[in-house]
Amino acid sequence: MSRYHLAQLNIASLAAPLDSPQLADFVANLAPINALAEASPGFVWRLEDEGGDATALRPFGEDVLVNMSVWRDIESLADYVYKSAHTEMLKRRREWFVAQKSAHMVLWWVAAGHLPSLAEAAERLQRLRSEGPTPAAFSFRQRFLAPDAQPSLPLELARD
Repeated sequence: MSRYHLAQLNIASLAAPLDSPQLADFVANLAPINALAEASPGFVWRLEDEGGDATALRPFGEDVLVNMSVWRDIESLADYVYKSAHTEMLKRRREWFVAQKSAHMVLWWVAAGHLPSLAEAAERLQRLRSEGPTPAAFSFRQRFLAPDAQPSLPLELARD
């Protein structure tokens, strides 16, 4: 078992105020989608404010929501994001959020038991934006193994 977990930060610029009719379905689904995440295999932790979600936390600007969580591994997070009811929310994101021109999601490895701060997450997102994907800040499209993971040998080398 890895001594590392996967941290993720996702930010989104609101297309309308959070209490507007345009965002009513998004707000109504926050609790069920957060509960789904918490019940998903590999879930470790998620950032919450006093209301049980993170909508009151606005470190990236008044109109920018944050979502930050920690997972056992990339596969667990990917299954939740792309193979659960969460995908229905992804399909509707353009109704609720303004399209981002730069990276809005970042992944990075943390020591198991470490809960990242928003400052740490902001630094990782900036790093991805300025340097592109590296083992310190990456995305689903270009993934990096946990620091203690051993890459599999190519089949032809494994036979020698």
